[in-house]
Amino acid sequence: MNSFINVQDIGPLSKALAEAQEIKQDRYKYQHLGKNKTLLMIFFNNSLRTRLSTQKAAMNLGMNVIVLDVNAGAWKLETERGVIMDGDKSEHLLEAIPVMGSYCDIIGVRSFAGLTDRDYDYAETVLQQFIRYSGRPVFAMETATVHPLQAFADLITIEEYWAKEGHPARKPKVVLTWAPHCRALPQAVPNSFAQWMNAADVDFVITHPEGYELDPKFAGHATVEYDQRKAFEGADFIYAKNWSNPGITHPEDYGKITSKDMAWTVDAAHMALTNNAKFMHCLPVRRGLIVTDDVIESPNSIVIPEAANREISCSVVLKRMLEELQEREGTSRSPLPPPPLAAL
Repeated sequence: MNSFINVQDIGPLSKALAEAQEIKQDRYKYQHLGKNKTLLMIFFNNSLRTRLSTQKAAMNLGMNVIVLDVNAGAWKLETERGVIMDGDKSEHLLEAIPVMGSYCDIIGVRSFAGLTDRDYDYAETVLQQFIRYSGRPVFAMETATVHPLQAFADLITIEEYWAKEGHPARKPKVVLTWAPHCRALPQAVPNSFAQWMNAADVDFVITHPEGYELDPKFAGHATVEYDQRKAFEGADFIYAKNWSNPGITHPEDYGKITSKDMAWTVDAAHMALTNNAKFMHCLPVRRGLIVTDDVIESPNSIVIPEAANREISCSVVLKRMLEELQEREGTSRSPLPPPPLAAL
């Protein structure tokens, strides 16, 4: 696996889930894979779970870890071509990327959407430059449009809790619900969650106000229900998340908050409509906006086990990348060096 961005990159989900459970039973089983290998984690944006879980997963696998916070202690980076760099950005990403690649074996990138230019965000401009110019395997630690490590952890969690129910002779009903927020947030988490649930063996429903439709390439064949209460009926898992307007039906609304309807906040009355559903959220969560205290603190809230599974999802991804590196080295096919600047 040379890159990890979308659900297709992980291969058969049944195999990936089995691998996750194997690693969960012995987190240090594959330490030999990471010996003398270095992971570089690059953060253009803040992080808690992603930073800690990814670093822990890499350490479990025996890797050295370098963490670079681009906004603290590094030169400000220019990402656009053809600009006159007479502002506050001292270094261009096109020089920085191959330099970064020369210090590591695998790169993780976290870079959020700007929420002003949909084409720029959905082209994954920053991430794609790392894939193209670093000469190293690259995985997404949340990008402008996706957060696959989170979605993989979500699927692991759903599988675990559905197994505790004895895997009833039906698919679990999983509902992704929009909820209000005070800030404009990206669509990365809901995009990836939708993508992964569409690939999984679940009955998947998305509910949100009209105008908040996710990009069809992520929403896929999910059932879209604009009546939140109807969507909750008989649900086994409720995944709450805010996202700003994706600009599908009205491009001019991209990245804007076009609804603050507090009726969408997940409360006990909403959860009473479900089949004793488990409550999920990627965290951090704004209490009183996304969800009420009584719901997130209830026995059916599984947000903490869900967050813990971030270590496991990342372990699977890094293990796959390390195995490919090992295979390359075993057949004398070393990783490609970063390209010379003349090639950029």
